[in-house]
Amino acid sequence: MTKTALITGGTSGFGAAAVRAFVAAGWRVVATGRRAQRLHALVAELGADKVHGAVFDVRDEAARDTALAALPEGFRDLDLLVNNAGLALGTRPAQQADLAQWRTMIDTNVSALVSLTHKLLPGLIARRGAIINISSVAATYPYAGGNVYGGTKAFVKQFSLGLRSDLHGTGVRVTSIEPGMAETEFTLVRTGGDRAASDTLYGGAEPMTGADIAATLLWVAQLPPHLNINRLELMPVRQSFAGFQVARKV
Repeated sequence: MTKTALITGGTSGFGAAAVRAFVAAGWRVVATGRRAQRLHALVAELGADKVHGAVFDVRDEAARDTALAALPEGFRDLDLLVNNAGLALGTRPAQQADLAQWRTMIDTNVSALVSLTHKLLPGLIARRGAIINISSVAATYPYAGGNVYGGTKAFVKQFSLGLRSDLHGTGVRVTSIEPGMAETEFTLVRTGGDRAASDTLYGGAEPMTGADIAATLLWVAQLPPHLNINRLELMPVRQSFAGFQVARKV
């Protein structure tokens, strides 16, 4: 039986790579995103019988509900929710940070994620489905300038564990995927389009790719239904845990 996944943030990075990987493995996919042109291109590439593009901002609950209500017949019964949509904004320390950027990260990475999850839980329980939430190594390892971004991803990690506990006995699997350095549009978004900053960050680091994370998501999703991956942390070999900071007296 063909299974169906809903993948948020399907227009770039992990999300777009995941849409392609799941379709290649025989899944149907509802891909969501704000950028209609990119979603339409993805549907044209992979086929309207395999991908349905749902255009909405995950923060807009009314638009989301309208899009979900309009899902075609073959895409309505969801077996998997991949909460991928999220972002980091700014690299400044907390005392210099832009509060509006903090609010955008919280609204996107936390509020929208929990709202969509709550919306889809009844159906996922009925189908003994699965939820995969994209967290980050920033949820565990702090770094200067990570402040609210790291806090939102720590929430996602803990929320995933809480869901796993609440859904005990339902057959629904819940996984937190926590990637480290991966070269996507992530740093371009974070820095407002600074290509030099992005190239400097990833240069020589042999970072992970969107395809790497997509393959991991697919592996988790296709495990036997009696197995649950609670948390999975991934880093490129060239990245490891940060050292402690020390401010020394002069």
